Amino acid sequence: MRICIYGAGAMGTSLGALLTKEGIACDLVTRNKEHIDALKSRGAVISGAEPVPVSALLPEEMTGKYDFIFLATKQRENDSVCTFLKDFLARNGAIISVQNGFPEGEIAEYFDANRVYGCALSWGAERVGAGEIKVTSTAGYRFALGAFGTGLRLNEIEGILSRVGKVTVGVLTELRFAKLATNASLSTLSAISGLTFGALSRQYKNISLALIREVFAVARAYGCTKLPLNGHDLFKVFGKFGRIALPIAFRPYRDTRSGMLLDLNAGRRCDVDYVAGVVVRAGEYKGVETPLLARAVALVHDVENGLAEIAPESLRLLCD
Repeated sequence: MRICIYGAGAMGTSLGALLTKEGIACDLVTRNKEHIDALKSRGAVISGAEPVPVSALLPEEMTGKYDFIFLATKQRENDSVCTFLKDFLARNGAIISVQNGFPEGEIAEYFDANRVYGCALSWGAERVGAGEIKVTSTAGYRFALGAFGTGLRLNEIEGILSRVGKVTVGVLTELRFAKLATNASLSTLSAISGLTFGALSRQYKNISLALIREVFAVARAYGCTKLPLNGHDLFKVFGKFGRIALPIAFRPYRDTRSGMLLDLNAGRRCDVDYVAGVVVRAGEYKGVETPLLARAVALVHDVENGLAEIAPESLRLLCD
């Protein structure tokens, strides 16, 4: 069995190190040569622990076919990435997106829908140096896995992931909206404010919950009856007593910052259109209004274009 993690950034590298430590061989692939060189020479360093020797490759060093490819690149790159990966997936192989949002439909344009799976990763991680990853959450490693098509290899994928963390298998739409409830709210607000999830869940409860509930409204329009995440139904968790539940729910992620924030701080465009933006578009399709999410997406673009600053004060612009 051959496994590839394509897009070995913070999340991809931490996943690859977890699998490798459990004796599950996998290739970590990224275009970042400095990162690959460090992984090759020293191994993957996760939160200061002993380095984990991993197989690390540049894309041009890939050979042969893979049974499973975990896709962890930016969604804006899916067209070129999927075109490239078509030559590397075995005939009966599966591609598993660990991206946020709803990437599976686009991926299925390049691979048969029955070979496409989605998986939400529920931990926080940052790349702090070449070959070095800091895990910023304390809830352990959790996976929410679903099939886009018939799911013939779903049990195999679950078996692989269950060796390194807790796996929830369910309806892909519900699993995706559950993760979006976090990504479209806390991650987006973190990108605007520069704050951690912990600070946002304590100090900005009202706006955080307002964004979450707009996601809920869209999810219900798509027939979701529950939103399972980390062993809980978010419809229930953030229902009547959401203000109390919010800081408790995000306590394990109190030091986590949005990956979009890290992109903005590095001068890169972020994936907000594929996170909060995808909920806005999904709401428009179903006739569900998401005014706060739409303003949040616009504000992140203002930050990208130098028209707004990354600061807690910028959150006031959402309420004007």
